[in-house]
Amino acid sequence: MISILQKRLLPGVAALALCATAAHAQDERDAARFSFLQPQGTARSIGFGSALGSVGGDFSSLAVNPAGIGIYRSSEITFSPSLTFSSTSAGYLGHQDDDDGAHFAFTNLGLVTTQVYTGRRAKRTGWTSFSFGIGLTRVADFTRDYSYSGNNSTSSGSFVFEADANTNGLHDQNTSLGDIGYQSYLINHDSAQNVYYSVVNPDANAPVGQSTSVRERGGISELGITLGGSYENKLMLGATLGIPIVRYTRTKTFTETDVENANSNFDYFTYNEDLSTRGAGVNLKLGVIVKPSEMFRFGVALHTPTYLSLTDVQNQNLTANTENWFGLNSASMVENQYDYHLMTPWRAIVSGTVFLGKHGFFTADYEFVDYSSARFSFDAADQNYESEVNDVIRHSLHGASNLRTGLELRFDNFQLRGGFGYYGNPYKGGTDGSDRLDFSGGFGFRFQKAFVDLGFVHHQYKNSEQPYFLPDTNTPGSWYYGLVVPTADLKTGSNTAVLTLGFKL
Repeated sequence: MISILQKRLLPGVAALALCATAAHAQDERDAARFSFLQPQGTARSIGFGSALGSVGGDFSSLAVNPAGIGIYRSSEITFSPSLTFSSTSAGYLGHQDDDDGAHFAFTNLGLVTTQVYTGRRAKRTGWTSFSFGIGLTRVADFTRDYSYSGNNSTSSGSFVFEADANTNGLHDQNTSLGDIGYQSYLINHDSAQNVYYSVVNPDANAPVGQSTSVRERGGISELGITLGGSYENKLMLGATLGIPIVRYTRTKTFTETDVENANSNFDYFTYNEDLSTRGAGVNLKLGVIVKPSEMFRFGVALHTPTYLSLTDVQNQNLTANTENWFGLNSASMVENQYDYHLMTPWRAIVSGTVFLGKHGFFTADYEFVDYSSARFSFDAADQNYESEVNDVIRHSLHGASNLRTGLELRFDNFQLRGGFGYYGNPYKGGTDGSDRLDFSGGFGFRFQKAFVDLGFVHHQYKNSEQPYFLPDTNTPGSWYYGLVVPTADLKTGSNTAVLTLGFKL
């Protein structure tokens, strides 16, 4: 064992995590997750690709361009349940795994009240309508299940616990990864060199089997309060006070096994992490729609950064079977709760719509989001980490463009819809994520006092991740120089169906 220690445990080490350290579970991936928004909502809007910037007259438009409320000429209430089926294919160390899942959600619940003015009042003031809207729109969905596995001869996840113990030492209570690694006997202490070392040491002749499974749930639903109106039926103005409500949970399990039975002091270990993020925030959306003629509409909207107040609750535990060493043992970390703030990026949207008389329309939105402007804010005691993670955000994320296009064809009281969406990758270089593509369609019926719509959308995107992180693997002289942590390549596709029931009031 000493020769292995001398090879791997060299002077100098940096902080690291298997999923995240107890003190800090926030990084650039969280900033990207809570900043990457995709307007959902009513089935009608989903059917034409959520290109809502200049169409208006749909409750979902209030979360994109609040001037859309100026298109309303009557009051209405809408309600939209949805059902999503998702699948993820993961490649890791030459092995492929596939996972499927389904979940139910509500993408929209909204009320718009409208007062229309005619006659002398309209002529005197120029204002032809005022409207007030309030309701919920789902703007992000985090639900996904995936897993990946393979045999690794280049590194072990147990090195995470080893390095944490050597970096930060051990504590009276189980408050670190090093603590639970030592308590479960996955790592041991060499008193002669005063270092901690793992009982796992994979190589080409004795690889370890690794498997990771992840279950993510939650989303962002935004409570929107909108005021707006129409001036001479040519200029629509609106403002939305947005109150996003964040719910995110992740359960992650990492297991490592001695596949060749080559190590009599190690059989397997399993690390579990449960993370829950809850919170809410506030933002402001301002919008304008100009209607120079009955054939054209043009829209511009600006969304301020969203100020989120979030709380993470994290639980972590480790079970290790060290066979001839100390047998089967388990250890759990003290539950970690951490309050912090996140400022998500501003975004700007320009859009245009061409109307085909009474037969429908074609519409398109262009949106720019500067993901690199996201910023965390931590307690005073964590200012150094705050500076570090915000610096990583500046260098790993960048500005991205989103494009949404849609078509609606009208046949008396029946409408047929189709759409396409492109959402740019928030990450520089494309190594951690990919562009996201949406293909959508739908149809609807309009009656005198009610309407029914059905919309479908298919999402597809790619991303990659490593099951654990080791410090300074490319830095000569570091503990883990030259070790390789494999990367899993994930391909995710999902299909969502939304039904909207609406009633004119």
